[in-house]
Amino acid sequence: MFPSTQSAPSFHEISSGKLAPESRCLRRLRSVFFVLLLGSGLSFQVYACPDLSPFYPQDEVDWSELGRSLSALMPQCLQNSEYFALLGAAQLNAGDIANALEALERSLLLAPDNGGAQVDYAEALFLQGQLFPAMDLNQQLLQREDIPAALLPMLQQRQDSWQALTRRRSLQLDVLTGYDHNLNGAPDRDQIALTLSGESVLLVLSEEFQPVGGAFLNMRLAGSYSQLGPEHQHNALVEVRSRVSEDSDSDLLQMNGHYALVLPGRPHNWQLNAGINNLFFGGSPLFTATEVSGRYTFADSRQCNPFASAAMQHQVFHDQNELNAVESKFGGGVNCPVSGRRNHNLSLELSYINNNPVNQGRAGGRRDGWQFRADWWMQLGSGTLSSQINHTELDDVSGFSPLLSGGDKRELRRSFVLVQYRRPLSRQTSLLLNFFHQDQHSNIDLFRTTDTSVEIGVSLSF
Repeated sequence: MFPSTQSAPSFHEISSGKLAPESRCLRRLRSVFFVLLLGSGLSFQVYACPDLSPFYPQDEVDWSELGRSLSALMPQCLQNSEYFALLGAAQLNAGDIANALEALERSLLLAPDNGGAQVDYAEALFLQGQLFPAMDLNQQLLQREDIPAALLPMLQQRQDSWQALTRRRSLQLDVLTGYDHNLNGAPDRDQIALTLSGESVLLVLSEEFQPVGGAFLNMRLAGSYSQLGPEHQHNALVEVRSRVSEDSDSDLLQMNGHYALVLPGRPHNWQLNAGINNLFFGGSPLFTATEVSGRYTFADSRQCNPFASAAMQHQVFHDQNELNAVESKFGGGVNCPVSGRRNHNLSLELSYINNNPVNQGRAGGRRDGWQFRADWWMQLGSGTLSSQINHTELDDVSGFSPLLSGGDKRELRRSFVLVQYRRPLSRQTSLLLNFFHQDQHSNIDLFRTTDTSVEIGVSLSF
């Protein structure tokens, strides 16, 4: 039957066993009611549920007040599906989603074919974030032969809008300008020490190998596609980044493609990734990397979610094939809301790194090390503030070069911090502020470098 309630419940949820035969709260409420009757010495009587037609909403209705009036009738209507459907509709329209779900579940337990309760239950499931159960129930409603003709367009429109949420496409253009004090990534020092015939000799670097600072224009164009399913999610991203400045020899062009398959589950989930990254420097191809990775998030009774991750990357250097390598990384970490808040999050990860050369003769041979990463994000007013701190240590297993530091094994210690602020200016435009600083230390002068940049710009979404 279809009483004139506004929204929806689920026979599929009931038949699939996702709903308990009777909620604990309602069983407890009924038991307490009977105990009070018996304990007060009153004789037990069964009261019939009154006529509910005066409670059906008119043109203007105070849903909260209607819900309170109906709640007073509960002792008399514990076995009445129409009553719980009407109570659930009032609570749903008043914004009390949790109690609306409970009332509508009870209505459907008493009468699984109650169409009015099904309409509202589907809406309540959607508002609670259960998109696919809501879609499944709404589809069952569309297939019912007794559905009122006036209700059909609303249900079809709702199904179409929910279906649209399962596929999302976006196009984003970021345009930023800023200043970088080391556009070409040159060493800090204007001279390096060479070991010649056992003696240390200082070599002065020409200007082209010294840090070049200046203003730059940074642009990013990215297209993304997401497809949601009941048991999976597909994400694809294609982006092009460029940085141009007066020093054309340090101009950058980067083209990336990335795919992620998310397999959500309770109480754990998987994420599998694959991607390719191409980097051009000064107009020439410099580096191409292909990567596969995965992350498994464990169940945890606490608020923090521990995870394990693994990645493997094939690195190709187009002009220096002796540098080609395969790098693997294994780690774990934890992802936590800060102070229990959803708009404030912290993620920590520690990984082991192994970098093996593909060809023989690479200076330094194999590299081993570790990496620590911390990601922090919070809502700040209408905007968002995020930061990443990264520290990596890599050591060569053999001497790097007899000309540098007497053939010592190279040690690299690289740290960087990235701070980003994003604030919406309109529905499709956001303000962007970025700060980046990197320090790289080494026992070999040639690999000691620092880099600091600041930038401001806008992001346009289409």
